[in-house]
Amino acid sequence: MTLQLSRERAAQLAITGQLLDAERPDGIVDTVRGLGRVQIDPTAVVARTEHLVLYSRLGAFDRADLERVMWKERKLFEYFAFICPMADLAIYRHTMARVRRKQNYWRNYLVRWMEENDGFRRRVLRQLARGPLPSREIADAASVSYVSTGWNKDKNVSRMLEGLLSTGEVAIVGRDGQERIWALGRDWYPRGVRSVSESRAAREVMSRRLAAFGIARAKELGSSFDVPSGWEKALADLVREGKAREATVEGLRGSFYVSTPLLERRFRGRSSVLSPFDRLIHDRVRSREFFDFDYKLEIYVPPPKRRWGYYVLPVLYGDRFVARFDARREPQTGTLRVLALHAERGTTVAAAEVVSREVRRLGRWLGLRNIVYDKVPRGWRRALDA
Repeated sequence: MTLQLSRERAAQLAITGQLLDAERPDGIVDTVRGLGRVQIDPTAVVARTEHLVLYSRLGAFDRADLERVMWKERKLFEYFAFICPMADLAIYRHTMARVRRKQNYWRNYLVRWMEENDGFRRRVLRQLARGPLPSREIADAASVSYVSTGWNKDKNVSRMLEGLLSTGEVAIVGRDGQERIWALGRDWYPRGVRSVSESRAAREVMSRRLAAFGIARAKELGSSFDVPSGWEKALADLVREGKAREATVEGLRGSFYVSTPLLERRFRGRSSVLSPFDRLIHDRVRSREFFDFDYKLEIYVPPPKRRWGYYVLPVLYGDRFVARFDARREPQTGTLRVLALHAERGTTVAAAEVVSREVRRLGRWLGLRNIVYDKVPRGWRRALDA
């Protein structure tokens, strides 16, 4: 029987799946496992997005702990610009094998290019066999340059390393600031971890994606670099076994799938500041449908055309967004500057206290003692400065 859900309940399921309800996860590794993976992005106007995503879920965690569990304890690893659980390596081994078989459509050209540069490939592997290296210490010996209309054009060393990363032949084993340190995969990943079968991979990936989405259309669940063939059957099996339910959402087109364990949990919300790259708001259509929240990342928009600002952080309160603010960190003066604070439609001045509290908490976590607001909604100044 198909469930009928309100938009409010759909929003709550999405929030719970993204670990943004009142029941916080237990540490960094538990957070990454619950989310499936966490995106890495170097833009750090306020903080790096991987740090902000973890902060939104955990509160004021020690960023040095992330370095420890990744590079010393090896409980997490970096793959395709995501932080992934090492416990899921067998699933990612399947993804790596698909890349080698050219079954990953957006990596096909890269793999063909690597084959055309086999001598360069073998030279890179010989260098890394002598120990970890940053890319700047690896010479460009490509016989055929990498062709791209974007920023990867002629970046032969980085593309070769990323290609070898995608197949599992090399791994990222640390960072020196922004620079990645590379080594052979066999020297970094746990030994003896083999790829799961195609059907097992489909089952595990669907289970994890549905839990992290909370509620999603089939197309959303099937759209990712790590989704193998057979995912539709795996999703149908989850429904047949009662681990997922089909649903409709009031006022929205199409059918959805819902994680049954999340349905059984009573929703309790909290307040949180989100990264501009947070997966809860990653899909603009989904954000409008569930939250009536129209969010667009404007980092790459020319300044005169920006509506909200360069690095805009949404504020979630319960099951709705109450505000968003463009901010920057000014470490020289110990200041978190809010360049522009925008109240969402229907939000009253009472939300200013929530926003003020969350901005102060964010500032403390960043080690910034001063909070400065430039542009704020009418009537909010007094509550923000209190």
